[in-house]
Amino acid sequence: MMSSKTKRGGWLACALPVLSLLLFVVDASATEKAAPQWKRGIEHQRQADLGDGTFLNPVFAGDRPDPSVLKDGDDYYLTSSSFDAYPGLPIWHSRDLVNWQPLGHAITRNVGSIWAPDIVKHEGRYYIYFPARTGGTEGVTRSNYVVWADDIRGPWSEPVNLGLGKYIDPGHAVGEDGKRYLFLSGGDYVQLSDDGLRVVGEPKHVYDGWQYPETWDVEGYAQEGPKIHKRGEWYYMTTAVGGTAGPPTGHMVITARSKSIHGPWENSPHNPIVRTVDRSEPWWSRGHATVVEGTDGRWWMIYHGYENGHWTLGRQALLEPIEWTDDGWFVAKGGDLGQPLKKPSGKSVGQHGMALSDTFDGKRLGHQWSFFNPAQDEYRRLSFGNGAMSVQGRGKTPRDSSPLTVIAGDKAYQFEVQMEIEPGAIGGALLFYSDRLYVGVGSNGEKTVMHRYGQERPVEGLAPGKGGTLWLRVTNNQHIVTFHTSDDGKTWTKYPTQMEVSGYHHNVAGQFLALKPAIYAAGEGKVHFRDFRYRALD
Repeated sequence: MMSSKTKRGGWLACALPVLSLLLFVVDASATEKAAPQWKRGIEHQRQADLGDGTFLNPVFAGDRPDPSVLKDGDDYYLTSSSFDAYPGLPIWHSRDLVNWQPLGHAITRNVGSIWAPDIVKHEGRYYIYFPARTGGTEGVTRSNYVVWADDIRGPWSEPVNLGLGKYIDPGHAVGEDGKRYLFLSGGDYVQLSDDGLRVVGEPKHVYDGWQYPETWDVEGYAQEGPKIHKRGEWYYMTTAVGGTAGPPTGHMVITARSKSIHGPWENSPHNPIVRTVDRSEPWWSRGHATVVEGTDGRWWMIYHGYENGHWTLGRQALLEPIEWTDDGWFVAKGGDLGQPLKKPSGKSVGQHGMALSDTFDGKRLGHQWSFFNPAQDEYRRLSFGNGAMSVQGRGKTPRDSSPLTVIAGDKAYQFEVQMEIEPGAIGGALLFYSDRLYVGVGSNGEKTVMHRYGQERPVEGLAPGKGGTLWLRVTNNQHIVTFHTSDDGKTWTKYPTQMEVSGYHHNVAGQFLALKPAIYAAGEGKVHFRDFRYRALD
């Protein structure tokens, strides 16, 4: 007969695995419940402000790379790289660095793909310095430009060409001599005229950068994005190295300081100030920072990063607190940005962001829309009336039709649109990365065509048809894309082909872009778009 002690031991031996499993389930459940969640704002879009005095990154969900921030009293103004999207150089306004509202755009004329701008104010006037590049496989042409305005809301000047085609990422500074300078990629700088609209003399080399260990996995050295600010007797030059994409552990924030704008520049002993150390972190390739003072004396960095597993959303804007050391350096205090952080001070300007939906009842293109790489006469394709945006067709496919795009910042979303297609025209709805990579459905009013991998199925695309009315719905649920069509906007039919689009991003196709909801009009006639509706999904 088994003793009671043996029985108890046997029971315990059997029970321990069960108890361990239960504890694991409880622990996993608690961990899952504890995972921070964003608030939901306009159209159920992600919102950083959690409403309890904290925020959860990103402060700008979606493609807002190379953010540059200007502190103007209690107001902050931000712009970012817009690349081939026009109108470009979007301008946003905030008073707390977390909630931002759109003011418009600083440029409409296509001067090329716009990278890494710097927004500044000097003697009462606003300036945005930026590089732009044109061309592709046949050769690239680069230059640097400036636009200016006496009111942040515009009107903005036509772009002024500064030259400096060898460089990117201009950063404006005023030296101890009162002169204006542009700091450039590669550690060079050049003097500007007093009005800031032309270069004086030749660029000079002033800074050799900071070299990371050879064992780190990065895209490339790429010293770029210099931003200059002054605190006390020191000038600080904050730059990016390590490449902006590639391995998740590439890209970083470094800083150096000098008591003279002309150097010598001393590297921080805390470099890199920010870097993604492991691919398990929530944000990859973090870098390219602007350092800015909060309204309560606390200091912050705004920079960009890719969301873990979601390269397709582009580089999103991240906000991190910094602290100053006793010896005058700053260090990052936000960790991996995976948890809520205490908000900066300042009053909110209102609900963050803007609606992507559009009833097209206005008289001009809404703030949410931009053409991809438009011709100079592109805006003439548009007309408004009777609750429709009418777009004159151009080209034959999305590739050569300059689609209209919006920036989505959600991992899952759905949008739909009604199209009244004139005879001879082709209209469609897309997820558009570039003219080489997109997915969607188009129609000539009679037949449909599938756009896959930046190609048409059937390969010849669509011939002009008799026209007609069609509703299209596109759902992107964590990279799984489905399409639905409808003849009345009520009864929907699932398109027979679905797609997986997690590879539609820069590390596959280049150009540093993001996958965006889009509509297009091709062919000879017009497409009348009505009631574009966007909604983020849980």
